[in-house]
Amino acid sequence: MTLTARQTKRTWQVITAAVALGLLAPAAQAQPDATGKSFVENFDSLDRSFWYVSDGWNNGKHQNCTWSKNQARVENGALRLEFTEGKTKDRDYACGEIQTKARFGYGTYEVRMKAATGSGLNSAFFTYIGPTDKKPHDEIDFEVLGKNAGEVQVNQYIGGKGGNEKLVPVAGGADQGFNDYAFIWEENRIRYFVNGKLVHEVTDKAKIPSNAQKIFLSLWGTDTLKNWMGAFSYSQPISMTIDRVAFTAIGEDCRFPESVLCTLD
Repeated sequence: MTLTARQTKRTWQVITAAVALGLLAPAAQAQPDATGKSFVENFDSLDRSFWYVSDGWNNGKHQNCTWSKNQARVENGALRLEFTEGKTKDRDYACGEIQTKARFGYGTYEVRMKAATGSGLNSAFFTYIGPTDKKPHDEIDFEVLGKNAGEVQVNQYIGGKGGNEKLVPVAGGADQGFNDYAFIWEENRIRYFVNGKLVHEVTDKAKIPSNAQKIFLSLWGTDTLKNWMGAFSYSQPISMTIDRVAFTAIGEDCRFPESVLCTLD
């Protein structure tokens, strides 16, 4: 059937009126600088065209280790990020981090990981963009703080402003086995999930980042942030293990059976 010009005009009038009344929502728009596409990474290998391995620097005086490419390796279908003793520049320890080269926007971010054990350590899955990329500091976090691996901290930064922390219990301990962490980032909402259960929701637009970000996985330590991460203690090399990480763009179907998107109503 071919619509006449009058019928076509009338159809768009109806749609426009429905959107104005809130009966239909306009399609979500990805951020213009979002270059990343949906993916599922099972770490059969470490694709250096997709992942950038941090090497040769640290994030500031608060960090007592230097990022080292030798502390990020894939074995037996998993990524191991390690924290170990070893003099590197002006630090006594080396630690591991990887980050995507592409930037990702609204969608579902998921990881299956086992955190490292040890006070003063931080096992993190997060998204970030900032001044080094000529953007404001925006960030969305899952962080397991070694002083209490029975919890995971969720948080957001918007234009460098944080203060949105919430601690969420992890049954059995985040360092005792693999757990699934996910957040769904939309223009007007962020939902955080632990093992498929909704644990936190943010709907205040002022607390929701808007800039496309890179995906990070990292393990690092501190001697100074004792109130937050605990007093640092080291006795032997320690690892954070990641079984899977995935991103599903907003509006797309779930990409693997265990995805939180497959279980949402």
